[in-house]
Amino acid sequence: MIHPTALVHSGARLAPSVSVGPYSVIGEHVEIGEGTSIGPHVVIEGRTRIGAKNRVFGFSSLGGPPQDKKYGGEATALEIGDRNTIREYCSFNCGTAQDAGVTRIGSDNWIMAYVHIAHDCQVGDHTVFANAATLAGHVRVGDYAILGGFTGAHQFVSIGAHSITGVATVLLQDLPPYVMAAGNTAKPFGINNEGLKRRGFSAEKIAAVKKAYKTLYRSGLVLKEARKKIAAQVKACPELQALVEFLDSSRRGIIR
Repeated sequence: MIHPTALVHSGARLAPSVSVGPYSVIGEHVEIGEGTSIGPHVVIEGRTRIGAKNRVFGFSSLGGPPQDKKYGGEATALEIGDRNTIREYCSFNCGTAQDAGVTRIGSDNWIMAYVHIAHDCQVGDHTVFANAATLAGHVRVGDYAILGGFTGAHQFVSIGAHSITGVATVLLQDLPPYVMAAGNTAKPFGINNEGLKRRGFSAEKIAAVKKAYKTLYRSGLVLKEARKKIAAQVKACPELQALVEFLDSSRRGIIR
């Protein structure tokens, strides 16, 4: 399953069913799981571990050194889960010693062409990254988040689960779960109503999320008071707990 023009280091560990396309390069410390296909002209280097049934398309670069001037060659890593689609010209970097030392991407993600995921990012499951979406270092992305094309996230930004951004959105602050955002710089524009329907949220739960959004953005309350009021709604809608925890852990403040 390895094309004769591909260069696979003898120390790399590839499951028997892995396929590697023409002119691809697989480094010494790379591990690739069952059923994963690597397209042509792909470079996978560093301490990179890729799970099962992923599809990596041509000209992607995975596991390269972080674009961080402080990086001194430490043995950091990139970890990718299962069943991800990684389209052409994507670049994912290893972590840095200043953070967890590992960049993690979960499972069942749909990552389109030219996406860049920088060092120490932590990406969940079932996300969608449209073409040329870019994460700076240390960014966190929750499950089912959708980033529109050319979305850019500043370093240390957190992007909540089930959120969505419009094309060319610039996130300089955290995007709470369930919220729809757009613009440079990003502003909130309601909740990801259609996305929640597709995820199986009932009409009652969607109404509760919408009420929490209005508490956060339209009530005139300061953030501390809005958070307290939303916390009181968790008993009726447990899904709001994720929003409360996000507000508690926000590192850069939320978009307003």
